[in-house]
Amino acid sequence: MIKVEGLTKSFGRQAVLRELTIEVATGTITIIIGRSGGGKSVFLKHLIGLMRPDAGRITVDGVEITRLRGRALDEVRRTYGVVFQGGALFDSMSCWDNVAFPLREKVRTPRDELVKRVEAALGQVGLEGVGAKYPAEISGGMRKRVAIARALVTEPEIIFFDEPTTGLDPVLVNTIHHLILDLHRRFRFTAVVVSHEIPEIFEIAETVAMLHEGRIVEIGPPAAIQASTNPVVQRFIRGEADNSEER
Repeated sequence: MIKVEGLTKSFGRQAVLRELTIEVATGTITIIIGRSGGGKSVFLKHLIGLMRPDAGRITVDGVEITRLRGRALDEVRRTYGVVFQGGALFDSMSCWDNVAFPLREKVRTPRDELVKRVEAALGQVGLEGVGAKYPAEISGGMRKRVAIARALVTEPEIIFFDEPTTGLDPVLVNTIHHLILDLHRRFRFTAVVVSHEIPEIFEIAETVAMLHEGRIVEIGPPAAIQASTNPVVQRFIRGEADNSEER
């Protein structure tokens, strides 16, 4: 589904992505892990098409999106759903209208169909009857669910999750992870998840990729990553400081 080859990006003299290469298979859950400030969100923005690389290319379902502009890029994005870090809900809109937003803006859905799909999306995340409330009136975990419903409502082929459990307590982290897993089993979308939730995230991953200093330094099933002999991977999993970075 997604093939990234030699992706390179710098901001001034700071190299963020260094010839990053990875493939994401159709219908799988791929988790991107790595230290804060290591380029995970920048990488995700390239996949979504919000940033352009200095070099390299990204191919989505056979289409090289790094060459696309305007409507051609928008057509690829119609197959995407995005769950932004923090949810990124519109505070001035009800939860129902937040979920309806991409159908109104991107798809121009007829009213009857729009109502049906919004109600279905809210039901899929366990929020029946919550649509009339505003984001400030619901809990953090419920806001995350609204954000996931908004990503689901267009029936995307690919959903990108940027730190979907940031700010939640351990119980809610587990709840959201298993919601993602349950939805994935039902709808079989391709999922790319940026996360720092170690080791909890290993429970839902099919593939885990460790991003370090702008490169994928290890990739494989969760068990293989946990058993890795790479010291960079092991220090991250154990939450240990890298002594070379402290000097």
